[in-house]
Amino acid sequence: MILLDTFLFATLVIFCYMTSIFILALVLKDNSIADIAWGPGFIIAAIAAIWYNRSFDLLQMIVLIMVSAWGLRLATRIFLRNRGRGEDPRYKKWRESWGKFFILRSYLQVFLLQGLILLVNVSPVLVIAASERSVPAWSDYIGIALWICGFLFETIGDYQLDAFMRDPASRGKIIDRGLWRYSRHPNYFGEVTMWWGIFIIALPGEMGWISVAGPAVITAMILFVSGIPMTERMMARHPGFEEYKKRTSVFIPWFPKKA
Repeated sequence: MILLDTFLFATLVIFCYMTSIFILALVLKDNSIADIAWGPGFIIAAIAAIWYNRSFDLLQMIVLIMVSAWGLRLATRIFLRNRGRGEDPRYKKWRESWGKFFILRSYLQVFLLQGLILLVNVSPVLVIAASERSVPAWSDYIGIALWICGFLFETIGDYQLDAFMRDPASRGKIIDRGLWRYSRHPNYFGEVTMWWGIFIIALPGEMGWISVAGPAVITAMILFVSGIPMTERMMARHPGFEEYKKRTSVFIPWFPKKA
């Protein structure tokens, strides 16, 4: 019952949050802010769930710090990347194609749908918030170590990519140095690893196994839907991609294959 109540309260909070972001997007005429709002949404859901249960144990605070570090870094990076560029081309295309139904479809298909996916993704955090544990389990240390590993991969991978993109000499080329020498998507690998780490922390909690949906959905989206497939289509436009593709692991970092 405590876990169900926590999920219901987090659902209400995220519904209000995404509705507020939708209204702001209407005022700004820019649905791109949905991308910036994604990371902070996890932080808000985590704070809401912990506050609702009012236990505030050490493990919950550690997980809140982890989620906050990830969410704030992601939101800041997207904000800086999009600043001054106007609405993202994806959202512009929908604005044109949806016509008179644009407002309704934006609310349902962009903001509320994103809120629903967010709730599924953050489910391990909600389980942790609903489970007060005075003594850490051995799996907590494994989960925290996995999260740190994933956070470093995502942060360093993004930093190396951003530095590469800012260099005029890199225009039209494929990044193949740093972590990108060992994986074509080290940042995505880091993202997935972080959320499996948080799931491992949630596992000893009340019905912790149900939160496997969170990392499973994130993994599926990155591997098969909006992550790697979309990115690889863009990378394929650049010369040298096929050679890079043949020698470099697509996801899990590994040593490059010899030519």
